Amino acid sequence: QVQLVESGGGLVQAGGSLRLSCAASGRTFSINAMGWFRQAPGKERDFVASIGIDGVTTVYTDSVKGRFTISRDNAKKMVYLQMNSLKTEDTGVYFCATAPFRGAQRAAGKYSDWGQGTQVTVSS
Repeated sequence: QVQLVESGGGLVQAGGSLRLSCAASGRTFSINAMGWFRQAPGKERDFVASIGIDGVTTVYTDSVKGRFTISRDNAKKMVYLQMNSLKTEDTGVYFCATAPFRGAQRAAGKYSDWGQGTQVTVSS
């Protein structure tokens, strides 16, 4: 089992940037795909981005392409989400998750462990 702790959320104006971090514990981090999801108030949890174990293969939801970048550091057991040009619709709780697959994964059902989430609020 992998334990995940997110940090880096906060309040930012539209157009600004935030960098989310996710610290992982457990021996399987380097062999698991990692992902970020978000949940807006009153809505379902949606996929944002994922990265494979190679640290190169990535997938993004269309609404964040060109603005968000997911990365990982296997030696530090960290995964990051750099968010630029933030929009009010990016507001939500952001969750880090891990999936027992080599490649990046979009489906929430593929993920086995989740963090508690960090709040991101983008004001207009």
